[in-house]
Amino acid sequence: MSRLALVTAIATAAQDDDLPLLHAACLARGLHAEIRAWDDPSVAWARYDTVLLRSPWDYTERFDEFTAWCERVDALTRLLNPWPVLRWNTDKHYLADLAARGVPVVATVFVEPEMDPLPALQEFLLAQPQAEEFVVKPAISAGSRDTQRYARAQEFAAANHIARLLDEGRSAMLQPYLASVDRDGETALMYFNGVFSHAIRKGAMLQREDALNLRAVERINAREAGEDERAVALHALTAMTARLDLEEPLPYARVDLIRDGEGQPQLLELELCEPSLFFAHDAGSADRFAEVLAELLETAAP
Repeated sequence: MSRLALVTAIATAAQDDDLPLLHAACLARGLHAEIRAWDDPSVAWARYDTVLLRSPWDYTERFDEFTAWCERVDALTRLLNPWPVLRWNTDKHYLADLAARGVPVVATVFVEPEMDPLPALQEFLLAQPQAEEFVVKPAISAGSRDTQRYARAQEFAAANHIARLLDEGRSAMLQPYLASVDRDGETALMYFNGVFSHAIRKGAMLQREDALNLRAVERINAREAGEDERAVALHALTAMTARLDLEEPLPYARVDLIRDGEGQPQLLELELCEPSLFFAHDAGSADRFAEVLAELLETAAP
């Protein structure tokens, strides 16, 4: 029987609400599925026919170690998603690739370690005169870690934030904060094997309580994805497939969208590494994904 590893991390396994639902759905289909941590040195990964990333959510703090692990496991067995996809997607410079292919991406500027943060920020603000607020985040990040929302008047505080990231050898990214997020939230669309499964609404995560006190909050509800949102999601997935020269759809993908000032959906992130898939918000979603995995395992060489 083919063996499947559902990969988490020692430190984050308890935080993954999807994992027990997916594990149960796999077992109900008779799959030999086991939950394993990527950073457990006792695991012999070659014993598994397929290794599925689910919640290795400490990877941004151990990036070199994690990417070396991905490359090693990809050479031993079938890693999902594959290493070339993960290598491209774990650094948000991929947004520039998608924008170059015509995907409507939230306006994004990258500030690199060799750049001067304040002039780079001032140039960004000059190019975004309509943006009353903006966001600073690292190009390699998970969730809202090291991400903050600023008003235009907080230019120097934001430049200091950028400088801290650059001093650590990290690239920073700047995006306008779109006011529609406070009203409409984000839409996350889940795709399994290239087929739309379900969508959820994420409430605004960055709440600016005052000029200097910022916190992250996450509120999730089921949502019907609009036709325009599904069209942009498909555009992003098609552009990604062409950019990476993939021959078949990925087993899983999550497309995060927000609407601009004119109400048009814009790509915020394309999550292909370890996204939450929000199984609890769609009753059949874990079963649908388990069915995709069952079909993949049928093609895995024991």
